Amino acid sequence: MSSRPSKGTRYTRVVLKLSGESLAGGEHGYGLSAAVLERIAGEIAQVHRAGVDVGIVIGGGNIFRGASGGTIDRVAADYMGMLATVINSVAMQDAIEKMDVPVRVQSAIEMAKVAEPFIRRRAMRHLEKHRVVIFAGGTGNPYFSTDTAAALRATEIGAQVVLKATRVDGVYDRDPEKDKKAKRYDRLTFEEAISRRLKVMDATAFTMCAEQHIPIVVFNLNVAGNIVRAAKGEPIGTLVTGG
Repeated sequence: MSSRPSKGTRYTRVVLKLSGESLAGGEHGYGLSAAVLERIAGEIAQVHRAGVDVGIVIGGGNIFRGASGGTIDRVAADYMGMLATVINSVAMQDAIEKMDVPVRVQSAIEMAKVAEPFIRRRAMRHLEKHRVVIFAGGTGNPYFSTDTAAALRATEIGAQVVLKATRVDGVYDRDPEKDKKAKRYDRLTFEEAISRRLKVMDATAFTMCAEQHIPIVVFNLNVAGNIVRAAKGEPIGTLVTGG
């Protein structure tokens, strides 16, 4: 666990889960937006300077979504999705470095010219040296989402919370973008989230966080300052805990 003094924050080590689509901006969710990368990197830099160790897991849906169906074999498609996460991670690394924050990318799929291989001890050392670590390549295995990768990496590095950034301001009982009567939950247990089949994260990720007693905070990434608020432990979005 981090020994760095945090400045007015509840947590000392977090894993931030970003969707690939969140890096694109606009309605279609494809490609990369320099403005969005800069804004997110700026908030991550604020969190880092407040004394919080930051690990990041990014999806690849803005480039390729592995489990999207179609004619490509599922395993091949999932590996393509993992490669997309590496592209996003390198882009985020560049954006964070421009904020004068040290950052490393570690990939579950080895590609020495682009990123370090994921080695837990090395990741822990980077965090101890106050570097942001971006975990690319998902878990390195097909059939597992980047949500599960975020839960796994949070467990491995001893994170106190997973911060799940989304397009809406928490977890709802139905899609709030389609139904204006959707109800937002301020707080949920993992059991409730799984039994109600709430889709904000997959069941494997929920189960792993539940077993390791790692809460999840689901919040709206599109509101400026929300990453900082979530990392500080301010009441924001939906908190999913063990009870």
